[in-house]
Amino acid sequence: MTDQETRYEAVRSRDARFDGEFFFAVETTGIYCRPSCPAVTPKRHNVRFFATAAAAQGSGFRACRRCRPDAVPGSAEWNARADVVGRAMRLIGDGIVDREGVGGLADRLGYSARQVQRQLTAELGAGPVALARAQRAHTARVLLQTTALPVTEIAFASGFASVRQFNDTVRAVYATTPTELRAAVRAQRRTAAPSAGIPLRLAHRGPYHARAVFDLLQREAVAGVEEVGGPPGRRTYRRTLRLPYGTGIVAVDERAGSPGRASAVHPGGWLDARLHLTDPRDLTTAVQRLRRLFDLDADPYAVDERLGADPRLAPLVAARPGLRAPGSADPEEHAVRALVGRDRAERLVRAYGKALDAPCGTLTHLFPEPAVLAESEPDGPLGALVAALADGAVRLDPGADRDDAQAALLALPGLDARTVAAIRARSLGDPDVAPPGTDVPDTWRPWRTYALHHLRAAEER
Repeated sequence: MTDQETRYEAVRSRDARFDGEFFFAVETTGIYCRPSCPAVTPKRHNVRFFATAAAAQGSGFRACRRCRPDAVPGSAEWNARADVVGRAMRLIGDGIVDREGVGGLADRLGYSARQVQRQLTAELGAGPVALARAQRAHTARVLLQTTALPVTEIAFASGFASVRQFNDTVRAVYATTPTELRAAVRAQRRTAAPSAGIPLRLAHRGPYHARAVFDLLQREAVAGVEEVGGPPGRRTYRRTLRLPYGTGIVAVDERAGSPGRASAVHPGGWLDARLHLTDPRDLTTAVQRLRRLFDLDADPYAVDERLGADPRLAPLVAARPGLRAPGSADPEEHAVRALVGRDRAERLVRAYGKALDAPCGTLTHLFPEPAVLAESEPDGPLGALVAALADGAVRLDPGADRDDAQAALLALPGLDARTVAAIRARSLGDPDVAPPGTDVPDTWRPWRTYALHHLRAAEER
């Protein structure tokens, strides 16, 4: 939506389909909101539009306490786009700027820091530091409102370099102090204890067909690393996570956190999740990996509109509105699993996976790292793949160039085009993959990955 009058119409109608796609700010109040904010619609001449929350914050606007614009689903654009800006946004979401700085982000993109700054600012109205700052503020709010961690610990866990920087940012973004932000929530409900983990609502836009996602995760679950329990419709997916600062265990519920019906005004919802982290600094990264796994930043309206126009797919789309194309929580792990299959993956976990310090039920291990597998299983296609992953010859991180990664994978011995296509679709989150030998017409572009999920779901019923 590039036309400002069209955006204003979305705001006037409180259309939640565009939450996260853009933000609007009101000059008379100094507040910025999501398009679906239930507050009285401001006059057009008082409204400014921004591509990101960071751009609104950089212009001096504070987050609305009513609609919480920082908690919206991410823009589907960053998942689909393969250019520098799209890759940069995925890396920033994964916490690269917090861990490696702007220089680390630029190195991964293959550009200078100045070029990255210029491109992001020109298109999004905010540079990498501002985008990371907005993300830190959101992480801080989640930790303040859902855990009993001391405020000082939350400051550093959120990625801030100092307590003063943390306090100043929270005041600027939320117009309140961290202590007041926590107290406002405690007045409504008791704050969860650290031992209970961090409860989260993983927001999505539009309808979400959870059944097919949980069916897939249940079929693929690797013992020791993953499990799916409960009856259909009320299942819980649990898995271990290897994260930059420690480890984690996550649980995500199949049942929707909001009514399943969809409308133009209130079509979204969320998945309930709970994170147990050995180091709270991993919160941002863990959340982003879950969002990619469950494809929560997709735009189901755009996908269903295109695919629903095809006579072959129309009845399938009507039967499963909001069908998602799951990604992966660990792209390198999925690449290995795509090559060796579930049974051998379980043997690799038992033989080389790192045991958790505190096992949780059937979750006992982390999936073995590529470097460990390269030393222990050096031969054959698996050895070639993990060696390339370990030494960086193949990159599958959120900022990887998809075409470069595919070419590098195809150059490895023993990896056929179908396996590489599966890795591109899941590990790299490409929404438009057509494996060789499949009947996937160009009219389904740019959503061929979703089309194949519809066809597979129909075959399984």
